[in-house]
Amino acid sequence: MSLRLDWGKLGFKYMPTKCHIRSTWRGGRWSRPELSKKDELTLSIAATCLHYGQACFEGLKAFKDKDGRIRIFRPGENLKRMNSTADFLHCPRIPEDLYFDALMKVVRENADYVPPYGTGGSLYIRPLLIGSGPTIGVSPSEEYTLLILVIPVGPYYKGGMKGVKSVILDGHDRTAPMGTGHVKVAGNYAAGLHPSIKAKKMGFPIVLYLDSKTRKYIDEFGTSNFIAVDRKGAYVTPDSSTILPSITNKSLITIAKDMGVKVERRPVRLAELSKFVEVGACGTAVVITPVETIKYNDREWHFPNSDKGLLKSLHDRLVGIQFGEVEDKFGWLMDCPVKKRP
Repeated sequence: MSLRLDWGKLGFKYMPTKCHIRSTWRGGRWSRPELSKKDELTLSIAATCLHYGQACFEGLKAFKDKDGRIRIFRPGENLKRMNSTADFLHCPRIPEDLYFDALMKVVRENADYVPPYGTGGSLYIRPLLIGSGPTIGVSPSEEYTLLILVIPVGPYYKGGMKGVKSVILDGHDRTAPMGTGHVKVAGNYAAGLHPSIKAKKMGFPIVLYLDSKTRKYIDEFGTSNFIAVDRKGAYVTPDSSTILPSITNKSLITIAKDMGVKVERRPVRLAELSKFVEVGACGTAVVITPVETIKYNDREWHFPNSDKGLLKSLHDRLVGIQFGEVEDKFGWLMDCPVKKRP
């Protein structure tokens, strides 16, 4: 199959691909995953995902290395996190065998959409679990649908490691202290739409949130974990029950420790911003985006974010592992063999 895509100009947006895969849960059992070429979904008008927010999702990527192999980055971690979210929303857990079977099938079927090595692109994989059965009372659904769709993508933020500006907005919280911030619930992102649009109109691509209880501690960015480097060279990231456990952050911490860097996962006070020499936003979509400025009311903090700094080194090593340029000593990549066409 020959695709007429300009791989170097891919953004981070939806585009139809060859197919997605889906499975349905009814009566305590999951159906066998089936590929579908339709990119529409038929739902009951009373589906719980529409009325009561029973919807969770994940994001991971597949990469093509210089030898043409397709490999998926840490898919087991995404399954763990999705099942944690499913537990919180009272959705059925996704069995490991079903998940990996569906994941491998949909990536193989869309192998032509995995951007070639050297383009900087990847195949973004989006598992989605929703309550699809009709329920009017506030209660869990009796039917659920699991979808896995794939999209070829380029960098989330254009310009690669170029720094961006962030803002803290009063009057907006990402999540409640004992709410759903620690799980990947679709509704968490709805809460951030208005402040995100507001911030972009002000010239700030991303919003940084404080803890909603005291507003004295850093929580996370709207779509990414907060990471920083202090003056002593330590890797610092917030520890809070309201923060989504980022798989990218977890990976960066492992790499940092392997490099002999001190890692501090702890509550981070807003007042500490003046002690950091580097600040970044990290996540599956962005990997690491350096943050050069954080503004809060009349105060601004500026961060040098050197090209020779720790965040750049961590970014390059993680991306090098993903594209097969650096040894995967941690066993993070899962091969997805694709049969060669005659």
